[in-house]
Amino acid sequence: MITIIAAAGSNNELGKDNDLVWHLPKDFKRFKKLTTGHHIIMGRKTFQSFPKPLPNRVHIVITRNTDYHPEGAIIVHSMTEALEISKNDSQIFIIGGGEIYQLGMKIADKIELTRVNSSFDADTFFPEIPSEDWKLISEEFHLKDEKHKFDFSYQTFVSN
Repeated sequence: MITIIAAAGSNNELGKDNDLVWHLPKDFKRFKKLTTGHHIIMGRKTFQSFPKPLPNRVHIVITRNTDYHPEGAIIVHSMTEALEISKNDSQIFIIGGGEIYQLGMKIADKIELTRVNSSFDADTFFPEIPSEDWKLISEEFHLKDEKHKFDFSYQTFVSN
């Protein structure tokens, strides 16, 4: 199973200057719960946005840079290589950024999307989810509160 996991604003905003433009503690906990113990595939900029590698996950970084060799990650140069390394994991996650999500849309079985119900100034965007290719199977709403500045919902899509 290959799952794209992302959080995007109302207009598919992902972030700006290699950082998220919101802070949702419940979403961080959900991300950790879903991805712990699995391979996570990402681009170089996404990996570099972490203060350190995320615990208990295998980090696979896709980059064009052949001189990039950070500690705590397996470096590959294509999605095909990333999937080959991950092939024994029953649940692979694609965690970003924008270009990597675009590649993932062609191969993923599921999308776990946190839809942040607001518009943001952003420079990176999540791809459109074509309704002919994807079906929304569940949605769980969360209202803003003292720890969450925005309403948001967890949406699960499966490929048709």
